[in-house]
Amino acid sequence: MSSVLGFALTGNGRVILARGIGEDPRVRALMNDDSWLEKAGKRRLQPLILDRKHYSVVVFPLSEGDLVLICKAREPLVEFLASVDFAYEIFEHLLANPFDAMTVVDEQARVVYISPVHEKFFGLEHGEANGKLVRQVIENTRLDSVVRTGKAEVGHIQKMRGTERVVSRMPILSDDKIVGAVGRVMFKGPEQLAALSKRVSELEDEVEFHKRQVDALRKRSCGLDSLIGESQPMQRLKREIAKIAPLEIPVLIFGESGTGKELVAQSLHALSPRRDNQMVMVNSAALPANLVEAELFGYEAGAFTGADKRGRIGKFEHAHEGTIFLDEIGDMPLEVQVKLLRVLQDKLVERVGATKPRQVDFRLITATNRDLQSLVTEGKFRLDLFYRITPLVIQVPPLRSRVEDIELLVTHFLRDLSSQHRKAAPDLDEAALAYLQEQSWPGNVRQLRQEIERAFVFAEDGRITPDTLMSYGDFSPSTVLHAPMASVGNEGRSMRDVVAQTETDLVRNAMEHHRGNKKRVAEELGISRSYLYKLLDQL
Repeated sequence: MSSVLGFALTGNGRVILARGIGEDPRVRALMNDDSWLEKAGKRRLQPLILDRKHYSVVVFPLSEGDLVLICKAREPLVEFLASVDFAYEIFEHLLANPFDAMTVVDEQARVVYISPVHEKFFGLEHGEANGKLVRQVIENTRLDSVVRTGKAEVGHIQKMRGTERVVSRMPILSDDKIVGAVGRVMFKGPEQLAALSKRVSELEDEVEFHKRQVDALRKRSCGLDSLIGESQPMQRLKREIAKIAPLEIPVLIFGESGTGKELVAQSLHALSPRRDNQMVMVNSAALPANLVEAELFGYEAGAFTGADKRGRIGKFEHAHEGTIFLDEIGDMPLEVQVKLLRVLQDKLVERVGATKPRQVDFRLITATNRDLQSLVTEGKFRLDLFYRITPLVIQVPPLRSRVEDIELLVTHFLRDLSSQHRKAAPDLDEAALAYLQEQSWPGNVRQLRQEIERAFVFAEDGRITPDTLMSYGDFSPSTVLHAPMASVGNEGRSMRDVVAQTETDLVRNAMEHHRGNKKRVAEELGISRSYLYKLLDQL
């Protein structure tokens, strides 16, 4: 409210004294209206509109009458007064609330009002701070800054007399001019602040929980995104994965090298109820027979010479409540198959050097590019293990049976390479696409990616053409074998010798290039890791 424009003093049902707008006949008539005056006295605050101007009327009951003050008011205030019968009580509550203290300063940042509860907190007598600069009264205040800048500060932490409080500071404007500022302490003390902090922490935990739920739902819907292709074989594959993934039944993924069996396993895990837990991947062909138990089952401290002093958890324990993926299981040595079968039957593992077995809960996924039934007939794979891992079999189609997916795959690879190397991706010429679709792709998707990687590097004028692919194309052993004998300098040598020498040179060069990373070497050469290990043994 602004300064008083008029007043009227009533008593004995009539106006005794009137000044300013209180002398207006219409106002005097209201003052002589007992019912209006009684209602205004009960409300204390009453709206009034005269000549389209808004006023607020404040009634102070006296012993022998009433003092009525009439002040100019803005429209929202008049609307508030007209709507709320207990408006006066609200103002009184805001000024005296012990849990919501107030400090008011003028345009010079001098204190004009402090709530009684705040005066008590600062050890001030009533009205003692009035007229003083707010910084002389309240430590760490920023009300002077709010007056100077006109910028509100909401929900800030302010330390006063060793206590942290949550405060809000608001500038007060009149006719677009800053006339002062109001600061409010939102909570009385550290208990309320601690309660707020606890509640915020609880809400943050809830938000994090819901984020995990959303992420899980996203994974359920996007678990197949890594499987690129819309051909009939790929649609069939995705339908099978979606049906099998929710089950706990063991799955064997069968497919040629380079078809993406590992991606299928990841999709099965991502769509399963175990998706929030770990997926542990094991290369079965690379498990050394003498260390298989330590690798798969773990060992206790000091179990054998050279063992970690703290012991080590095995692969199956790592996969507890998650998924274990045994890749290239067709190349697993027979002695390892026996030990694996025991775990699959009983879901118990016993660490090397331990006296008691441990219960483990895992979902089993295996993969191979070998004909397991033929291996069983040859005595190279146990029949009981075969039945244990093959209740469900998923067959991954080779690239040659879904050549219509090549365009999608190439687009995906180019986008991935562009992001990885921060270089614009070249366009794929239509003739180049036709060339790619005519190939047999013995190395499948892995081989295609290698072709595109090379084309990405050597593409001229931002375009991949058939010439790009033929000039810098497949460096796999099969292509080298088609080269003239003289070009590799092997006159007089048998075909077998040339092949062996070529394989040796390719493996040696790739091992040097990738610094011994066998996984990357196998991917580059388009061969399985088990075959790579065989070549390395020969070297």
